[in-house]
Amino acid sequence: MTSKNDTLEQPDAFVFSPDNVEKAKAIVAKYPEGRQASAVMSLLDLAQRQNDGWLPRAALDHVADFLEMPAIRVYEVATFYTMYNLKPIGRHHVQVCTNLACWLRGSDDVIAACRRILGIDPGETTEDGMFTVSEVECLGACVNAPMMQIGDDYFEDLADGAAESILSLLKNGDTPNPGPQNGRKGCEPVGGLTTLTDEPATHPPHAGDA
Repeated sequence: MTSKNDTLEQPDAFVFSPDNVEKAKAIVAKYPEGRQASAVMSLLDLAQRQNDGWLPRAALDHVADFLEMPAIRVYEVATFYTMYNLKPIGRHHVQVCTNLACWLRGSDDVIAACRRILGIDPGETTEDGMFTVSEVECLGACVNAPMMQIGDDYFEDLADGAAESILSLLKNGDTPNPGPQNGRKGCEPVGGLTTLTDEPATHPPHAGDA
């Protein structure tokens, strides 16, 4: 059984904490006078982190007031970008990329692992509130496909049961190691570097060189 957050209770109010007020002011100060609306994405992220990973309407209104911009402009941003959650999510937000590169490399298997280990489909949250699974567009790690993002961490190269292992560790309260899961370093070739691996050749001096 799963919960899909079909019923949603919106809080009556939201304000930045004192620490986040200072952070918000520092963010706004990066932009020219009169251009504070440019800080909207950063402030939405700040509000979302303060509010357990999601943005109620009160938070959207507060950001609009803080930036002195029409609320509808904030709503447009929050509803366009998938990194903003407009309903509560689980403690672990599992975002599986299913765009072209990841799909060709097996993102269907990653989604299937979520179903097997967590018992939920994309868009659902486990009854205990620990996991939410989302299907998302490109997360910018195409060379390490297939991959998923959990919280702020990327888990890449999810072949040969790696996704199941990661989800099982989280389910048991353990902390999996982020990054590539097949031993590769960053986004280097799986077999290691193939170019620029030798010392540059020594060339004779050109005529006229001192």
